Amino acid sequence: MKFDAQDCLLVSKRQLTPTIFDFRLKNADLAEITRPGQFAHLLVPGKTLRRPISVCDVQDDVIRLVFEVRGEGTRILAGMEEGSLINMICPLGNGFRIPEDKTVVLVGGGIGVPPMLYSARTAGERAIVINGFRDKSAVILTEDFKALGCRLIETTDNGSYGIHGFVTQPLEEVIDQADVVLACGPGPMLRNVAAAAAAHGKECFVSLEQRMACGIGACLGCAVGIRREDGSISYRHVCKDGPVFRAEEVAW
Repeated sequence: MKFDAQDCLLVSKRQLTPTIFDFRLKNADLAEITRPGQFAHLLVPGKTLRRPISVCDVQDDVIRLVFEVRGEGTRILAGMEEGSLINMICPLGNGFRIPEDKTVVLVGGGIGVPPMLYSARTAGERAIVINGFRDKSAVILTEDFKALGCRLIETTDNGSYGIHGFVTQPLEEVIDQADVVLACGPGPMLRNVAAAAAAHGKECFVSLEQRMACGIGACLGCAVGIRREDGSISYRHVCKDGPVFRAEEVAW
């Protein structure tokens, strides 16, 4: 596979919470080939290593990225202004495959919520979306999901918004309506979602979060344990082989 870095125009920038930013980057060629669950690798001014950010959505010739400031690199990105050019490698990784004519449950947790929006757009009314947040102040993209015609369920850990509890509670109530479960979020959440899917005999795919450096499988820094059929564990790389894996394969 050839990886081409291209300049993309930052046509829109919004701050959704004190630490979460919403970028819309225009590049028709990249938007056309980007699929749900894939990610972009952004060049940060003054930094050698790029920063991986999951694709939130694609509309026409615009790729939408919603990310959280977690360090100096993302802080620099958050400070860029509309009209700037951002050098980006995209799309990277293997994303979600949205089955046609089947009901899908999409589960997002925290900053794992944005990557599920493009999947929800693809599935439309066939999607049941369950998004979980720490508290009301962390809730994002509610209106975006509602606009797609999917069924939306939201939870918060402290009950300040939506259902009080974790995403697995409403998942148990709707999972039998689904043909497949797709999830993105923190490791403990993904492990619990995978366990619920297995208990109900549902196919499940998870998008793993992992620290990355190169983004193309060269540095081998994002290895994750995957179970072989014989029960032994091999290692694959989230950036190249993932970030989406079959849940039953992951060595939780």
